[in-house]
Amino acid sequence: MRIRLATEDDKYIITNFQVKMAKETEDIDLDPDIVENGVMSVFQDSHKGKYLVAVNNEQIIASLLLTYEWSDWRNAVVLWIQSVYVLPEFRGKGIFRLLYDYVQNIAKEDDNVSGIRLYVDKTNTNAMKVYSAIGMNGEHYNVFEWMK
Repeated sequence: MRIRLATEDDKYIITNFQVKMAKETEDIDLDPDIVENGVMSVFQDSHKGKYLVAVNNEQIIASLLLTYEWSDWRNAVVLWIQSVYVLPEFRGKGIFRLLYDYVQNIAKEDDNVSGIRLYVDKTNTNAMKVYSAIGMNGEHYNVFEWMK
């Protein structure tokens, strides 16, 4: 098992993961073409973020998107974990933990990074248990949004 930065060659797998994740977690049917263009946009502009993938025996079994938030309070970047997906047959085996540890090491080694955040749908209780178990807390902020 290894974690690596995703490459453009991984775009179809990541797109597929995102379509499945939206359906599974929020019962939303995403347009695969729009998602693929969104994934490609990240590969074409590193300021938007970067994807990480977990690989087991040359098979990509999980992915996540890291994006950046500037914090004037901390004069540093906060890494946001987004778009997490682990293939169902690999869940409960510590795959997200490996991805999280990789991100946490990035944060620890970079003085310009002050922390890690993520958001989770309020109904996704399984994910919340995982995030709590690795030491994250959801007690500080609520996320409000307006989406076009």
